[in-house]
Amino acid sequence: MPRTKNPRSTNTATNKQVITMPEAVSTPQIRRGPGASVATPIDLDAQIRERAYALYEERGRIPGQENEDWLRAEREVRARYNPAQTA
Repeated sequence: MPRTKNPRSTNTATNKQVITMPEAVSTPQIRRGPGASVATPIDLDAQIRERAYALYEERGRIPGQENEDWLRAEREVRARYNPAQTA
């Protein structure tokens, strides 16, 4: 009689930590330029992503502080559109 196959783990003896960027909970906002008759939606997620990458580059592209960069970038970008809520 043939043996049943046992599933093997392909990830043996590695202990890698996977860090994911936090989801930005943003509602679509509208920005109107001076004299503009058409509203333009703001892509907060893209702006936060760009600022977080800029912070990473400012630190010399040293990994390990992705969450801190993202949270700082999120605070900075949101403060541009909501200056009354800065703390």
